Amino acid sequence: MGLLARLLGGDRPKAGVAKVGWFVLTDEAEFIWDAPRQSHREPQEARSVKSVLVCPAVIDYEARLYEVACPVDLHLRLAHDDKGQPVIVNAAGAASPVIPAKLKKLVALTPPSQWRDPQRPVVQVVTPYRLISDDLVYVNQMPIFQHYRAAPLPGLLIGGRFPIDAWPRPLMWAFEWHEPKKDIVLKRGEPWFTLRFETADPKAQVRLVEAELTPDLLRQCKGVDSVTNYVNRTFSLFPVARVRRPPTLLVERRTAQDPDRG
Repeated sequence: MGLLARLLGGDRPKAGVAKVGWFVLTDEAEFIWDAPRQSHREPQEARSVKSVLVCPAVIDYEARLYEVACPVDLHLRLAHDDKGQPVIVNAAGAASPVIPAKLKKLVALTPPSQWRDPQRPVVQVVTPYRLISDDLVYVNQMPIFQHYRAAPLPGLLIGGRFPIDAWPRPLMWAFEWHEPKKDIVLKRGEPWFTLRFETADPKAQVRLVEAELTPDLLRQCKGVDSVTNYVNRTFSLFPVARVRRPPTLLVERRTAQDPDRG
């Protein structure tokens, strides 16, 4: 078949589907962590056949974006202790739905030696979200850009990229506080960060499902956890993780809504 036909897709193979599993691994409050959802805009009727609403490139792009919602209401303020060290203060005070002991476990200010800029503190929320696939899939964690905030956050999310077929590490919300004199205000349920997946076949669509916590999957997670306490270049461990993983790690979880699913 000629070049023109190929460009028009005459002999283009059908795109496959890469299945990606998400799961939450935590000992408590599992239900505050909502399922990742496909990023979408409010449905509108296109007034023109040339509208952005029906643009194939836009539709294909947005179909590949997923968003994770913020699990709690947070109102964080930067202060300094009696030794001049930066600390995070719960600006909501007694009105905060998160009790102080749990807030300290949820939110952490990284040591200044780990900041990219000495004037920009880095705040982290380690989440129990993890991702797994039996296909070669990389995840990109990115800021929210499909949701308009009337009051922008005073900084930037620090993104990341890694392979989820071998490395089901916890996702984290890492925030670089560019304007530390301004508070960080987050609302439960609002879009928190974006996920975009890269597949070996660039035409493949991604199907996101909830993963069953099988013994094999838990064993793979155990192999990943805490490695940063022992080595610096964790990417060098990806070959080991791939060799030691079983052929199948993603088993789709059955729910009350679909008990007969295979």
